[in-house]
Amino acid sequence: MKKKLILVFGTRPEAIKMCPLVKELKKRDSFQTVVCVTGQHKEMLEQVLKSFEIVPDHDLKIMERGQTLFDITEKVLWGMKRIYEAEKPDMVLVHGDTSTAFASALAAFYENIPVGHVEAGLRTYDIHAPYPEEFNRQAIGSMALLHFAPTEAAAGHLLKEGKKRERIFVTGNTAIDALATTVSRSHFSPVLKEIDEWTGGGRLILLTAHRRENLGKPLYEIFEGIREVLLEHNDLRMVYPVHYNPIVREAADKVFAGMDRVKLIEPMEVVDFHNLMERSFLILTDSGGIQEEAPALGKPVLVLRDTTERPEGMEAGTLRLAGTKKENIYREFKLLVENHEIYDKMSQAVNPYGDGTASRQIADILERSC
Repeated sequence: MKKKLILVFGTRPEAIKMCPLVKELKKRDSFQTVVCVTGQHKEMLEQVLKSFEIVPDHDLKIMERGQTLFDITEKVLWGMKRIYEAEKPDMVLVHGDTSTAFASALAAFYENIPVGHVEAGLRTYDIHAPYPEEFNRQAIGSMALLHFAPTEAAAGHLLKEGKKRERIFVTGNTAIDALATTVSRSHFSPVLKEIDEWTGGGRLILLTAHRRENLGKPLYEIFEGIREVLLEHNDLRMVYPVHYNPIVREAADKVFAGMDRVKLIEPMEVVDFHNLMERSFLILTDSGGIQEEAPALGKPVLVLRDTTERPEGMEAGTLRLAGTKKENIYREFKLLVENHEIYDKMSQAVNPYGDGTASRQIADILERSC
């Protein structure tokens, strides 16, 4: 009899990393694979699903303007309770550290359904950074039966916390699997053509910034530090797909107003975005997933955060932690733009997050374990 698996995700980053696993599981005769999205993100989530040609079996459609962590958690908890009761799965798979993942895992725990945690074991051990993601990861880890860790370091955290070794599996990160589907030198789209023409041979900088803990003064300091370097280097062109959060948009509009070498654009669908990453000289980000994806493309990453739960990238030399202070952002950004030796060393470092086979490894483990 086929084992029924429910995969739950609700945000764009989750979807990028879970869609390769969905496609792998759907190829296996061992499983009945059920896809549930919560809609914690709406438009951005739909873009990813379309790119991977995945149609959800369930959609909670929880997103509303101004939603809080209370709203997300309550709606997902009750919504997933109803779905679990109707579907009666053998296991629920959640990803990473979102409120969708936490509430879905909690609902499964309350229903006595085993949980598999994809991208398990990442830690900063600072409960407020990233917020609320660090809490979510630790909480999911306490409920999960199977832990799919992307690296040995992540597995080490789980062992230190008392998780059973036989339930921890080092698989690499499914984010790298996604790149094999999305990145192609032959990929063409109107938005990429426009950016190529606008760049005009200059060095392309890609910025993403939207994390909850950076909203307010830290975000302005990040933008102002970046702005100073852009003003000093005429060959730099920066593209910033701006998050839908109105607080982020207001800050970007204020700080980058009137700069003709900065292009503020709408969030991109995942295939275009990954191919824009491949075209970039350098990536500035507060995203977790991009810290894993960019090194696979040979792109140095400046992390716009005070902490990272991905220290493997720093140890490997693919990432530099810049913090959120204007003077630190300015110094680190300027260094990578001007110091070719440091830049080349980062771009040639080996990506520690896997070889693109994580989804296949997870599916194999589930066939043996479920």
